[in-house]
Amino acid sequence: MTWKFTAPLLLGILAANVAPAQDMAPFGTDKDAAYADKVWQAMTDQNLAGDGAIRSFPYDGLEPHGLMLETFYTKATIDGHEGDLVIKRNYGPEGVSADQVLMAPGDHLGAITVMFKREDGYDPDNQNWFWAKYLPDGSLDKNPKDMRLAGRVAKGMDAGCIACHTAAPGDDYLYTTDHIAK
Repeated sequence: MTWKFTAPLLLGILAANVAPAQDMAPFGTDKDAAYADKVWQAMTDQNLAGDGAIRSFPYDGLEPHGLMLETFYTKATIDGHEGDLVIKRNYGPEGVSADQVLMAPGDHLGAITVMFKREDGYDPDNQNWFWAKYLPDGSLDKNPKDMRLAGRVAKGMDAGCIACHTAAPGDDYLYTTDHIAK
């Protein structure tokens, strides 16, 4: 038997079987955003985000995070699971100094990027890390395709959080340390 498809029929079949890119992406879902809200709340509860957040001395950074950074390592409990929490405050613009950040951190904070070690089984391919990028007000940042940056950010892609951090030395996906997330 030979099948004949007209162009409109073929397009209809293809359209019915192809979900929008955002629906297929491994990140940016409503569930990811809700979990990211819980991570943000845990950070504010520990005074690591929001008004009155504790400060550290900023150091020189690199893109994509920022040219001045502050990094904090701690633990948080979310939905009954305790995991490692890495918080990186990203400051700019190019040429900003540590003194400028210290004098007016709110004027220079561009984003807060986070890694949280979720429960076993969340994403075993990538050591169960949950990724999020927040704007200074705690809302989620979005990529150029308007996808929220939370969850398994850019999993399977050539660029993005996971692609970059899989290249980190050691086995913890962190460039700054090889000992906290074992």
